[in-house]
Amino acid sequence: MSSEATDARKIDRGEELGGCPVSRGADGVWRIRGHAAARAALRSTDTVQAGLGVETVEKMPAKIRRPVLYRDGPEHREDRRQTAKYFTPRRVDEAYRGIMEQVADEQLDTLRHRGHAQLSELSFNLAIKVACEVIGLTESRPGLAQRLERFFPEEFGEPGFTSLNGLYWVWRQATNWSSIYLNDVRPAVRARRKQRRDDLISHLLDQGCTSAEILGECITVAAAGMVTTREFVNLAAWHLFTDDALRERYCAAEEPERIAILHELLRLEPVVGHLKRRATASIELPGEDGETVTVPAGEVIDIQVTATNTDPSAFGDEPLAVCPGRPLTDATPPGLSFGDGPHKCPGSNIAILETDVFLSKLFALPGVSMRTPPRVSFNDAISGYELRGMVVELQ
Repeated sequence: MSSEATDARKIDRGEELGGCPVSRGADGVWRIRGHAAARAALRSTDTVQAGLGVETVEKMPAKIRRPVLYRDGPEHREDRRQTAKYFTPRRVDEAYRGIMEQVADEQLDTLRHRGHAQLSELSFNLAIKVACEVIGLTESRPGLAQRLERFFPEEFGEPGFTSLNGLYWVWRQATNWSSIYLNDVRPAVRARRKQRRDDLISHLLDQGCTSAEILGECITVAAAGMVTTREFVNLAAWHLFTDDALRERYCAAEEPERIAILHELLRLEPVVGHLKRRATASIELPGEDGETVTVPAGEVIDIQVTATNTDPSAFGDEPLAVCPGRPLTDATPPGLSFGDGPHKCPGSNIAILETDVFLSKLFALPGVSMRTPPRVSFNDAISGYELRGMVVELQ
């Protein structure tokens, strides 16, 4: 059966799949659709982070410590080594499963009480509270969810000083940064200056970070963890609500098989659609028919994750179908949805486990159903989809 025979995707990004594994566009950007080439680019020590606002961060004074997302080289690798203990599978299971269970039960109590609820709200509250436990934002004043909603709106404006709209977004950004700092970060930092705890903020204080630098790290983790996990919970629920066989399999399965189902859904529909890197030296990437393509130093590389995750050479026949446990050649679940190499998402174990904890409880509720499917929009800042308006109910 051809790879086009089955397409189980919910999200239409309007992007071409397949085609040349590595190609240079008219704009000078190298576009990668092949899994092997993408993985090689992400793992290369001759590429650095691009996109995600890195150009703005590079303009900051050199004395200000960049968030880990925007650092590369030995400094970045050492920081990741020191913080890896917070994200190991064992640590996630022992330290965070309890809070995941507790928060999932609290959110589903809201559903039981009302009889219906917006899934995006329930999943956002889940993602926030779990991430705050990892980070150490445990002294926040009420209203953190609303502050984060304002910080990551559905539509972004362009800050600037040459128009009223630009000035508005400058003011809005400054106000939102200040609000999160005063209400969330500063209380947590003050508490940990008095007594360290086993969390990320305590680690950053031990590294000599200022409160402003800790704020930057917290916002980065919020974008990378809270926002993307929220979307994946909704995406996975959408698939399960609309595929009876898959839902029955998920509900009857033990945790390892449920995790495999979630990995497959994330492979098929990665939350972040593009990963960008810039070559600091000439790098060679595998192209078509065993040939090698050379990307010169200074060039930008745009990895189209949806395409790399559906590359038949890595994921076999029918890569657009949902097939948990599918035979793989030279790839691992869930493809490159969490990235790869030095910047691979450290919170992948957390994201998958909290999604499973929440969804396994949600679908265990008698009479649970989807009243309204979500509307799909896109966040250009992270090249990701946003799902809003999905209403779940108990019948």
